[in-house]
Amino acid sequence: MGRPTIELVACGSSSSSMNTFADWEATVLDHTYDHVEYISLHTYYGNRDGDTANFVARSLDMDHFIRSVAAICDYMKAKKRSRKTIHLSFDEWNVWYHSNEADRKREPWQIAPPQLEDVYTFEDAIVVGCMLITLLRHADRVKIACLAQLVNVIAPIMTAKGGEAWRQTIFYPYMHASVYGRGVALNPVISSPKYDSKDFTDVPYLEAIGVYNEEDEELTIFAVNRDLEQPLLLECDMRHFAGYKVVEHLVLEHGDPKAANTADDPNRVVPHSRGDAEARDGIVSARLPKFSWNVIRLKK
Repeated sequence: MGRPTIELVACGSSSSSMNTFADWEATVLDHTYDHVEYISLHTYYGNRDGDTANFVARSLDMDHFIRSVAAICDYMKAKKRSRKTIHLSFDEWNVWYHSNEADRKREPWQIAPPQLEDVYTFEDAIVVGCMLITLLRHADRVKIACLAQLVNVIAPIMTAKGGEAWRQTIFYPYMHASVYGRGVALNPVISSPKYDSKDFTDVPYLEAIGVYNEEDEELTIFAVNRDLEQPLLLECDMRHFAGYKVVEHLVLEHGDPKAANTADDPNRVVPHSRGDAEARDGIVSARLPKFSWNVIRLKK
């Protein structure tokens, strides 16, 4: 018989703000370390205060959450004198808050009412892009990461009963990461101007990660400019990838952070191509528009 193929995930905290966070992970792993391969994480972000600069910094909380759980796992590995490394399963992550008030007002005992149907804005897409970059940055430990639903319920795709289907704003960074984020994650050393927000200090305007697909000889840079007012010049030292040329620079941008795609206007927020990214003498340079999600693709 072959080796067992079932892997187990121990239940972690639903967010890092829970009073039991960290104690729960340590206790669960103390009992289950020898029997599981993963521990789960779970988080959603919202912008109930209407503070966009603070909202788009939320991925820093996600980064801290991942680093904290990984540290707990490594502490338990040392305590158990184990050779096994526990990996992380980010079993639910997304933006979720738009539908909360409407769902609270919904009459009970309806048959299949629409629920949790967030209509996502452009700023939500920027946050999702930052979260995707964070997950890629920690791909050495986060081996599973799932959106809970893909259609209608806090989802990148919406449908109308008996009508059309359309892509929400958050569909695009999710799709780009799925299509182009395959290979080896390359963690850059980033030098970026920073800002402070209500809940965060030293928030870098630039959030970025590279992914190298050796089989297809393709390199992709995912980058977010958090600056709400100014474009940002990206310069990336890629001398190791001699001969690679920029083949595409995709940008998701909009002048209104609250812009959304709807059944009546499904293409209000969509990506487009720019022509100013280039690779020269081992340096990739591109102008990142203010408050934008960027995908720069290079091929040999």
